[in-house]
Amino acid sequence: MTNDDSRALVLRQYLSPERLAPYAQAAGGLNAAEELYGWNLAISGAFYEVLGAFEVTLRNALHVQLTAWHGQRAGAWYDDPRRVLSEKSREDVQTARDRVRRLDRPETPGRVVAELGFGFWRFLLASQYEKTLWTPHLRHGFPHLRPQSRRNIHDRVARLNRLRNRVAHHEPIHGRNLAGDHDDLLAVAESMHPTLAEWIADLSRVPTLLASRPAPAA
Repeated sequence: MTNDDSRALVLRQYLSPERLAPYAQAAGGLNAAEELYGWNLAISGAFYEVLGAFEVTLRNALHVQLTAWHGQRAGAWYDDPRRVLSEKSREDVQTARDRVRRLDRPETPGRVVAELGFGFWRFLLASQYEKTLWTPHLRHGFPHLRPQSRRNIHDRVARLNRLRNRVAHHEPIHGRNLAGDHDDLLAVAESMHPTLAEWIADLSRVPTLLASRPAPAA
């Protein structure tokens, strides 16, 4: 048995045959699966970086518009006095507020917003909020979007949310259209402001890693 074979068997034992199986199928064998697995880790890390930058800018853009929607009413927009948010969204807000309090820190809108997950912001772009939030307010968070189609933004953000969840749970992403995912991210960023897209593109290691994807074994 060669050293490569021995290493592949150890990795199969500790990573589990079930986990390595899709890599072996895509790469053309157990030995090649190791290289693809390593590449999947690298591209996942690169996406995690740009998704982090993207999520912060997206939630802040929406937060500004939701604050305008709330206007001069007492409290913050997430207090939702008009009960516009879904029950699930209200539960997410309460969970975020509880996290801030457990940290024994004063509750501020910025801290609550930072505790709300990517999925929360994705669902605020869903069709159920087309008339109540998107048309009067949220679309203004994407001033460079042409045409100003809610679905155009939602569908891209939904795909990015699914990608982010796979990355966060260490799942394979090598079978996705990763170039398309990267394009989605930059397109939404550009719709907020072209400078944001340029900044994220400058940070991104994704294109370089996409070009270095290992070829399947012959």
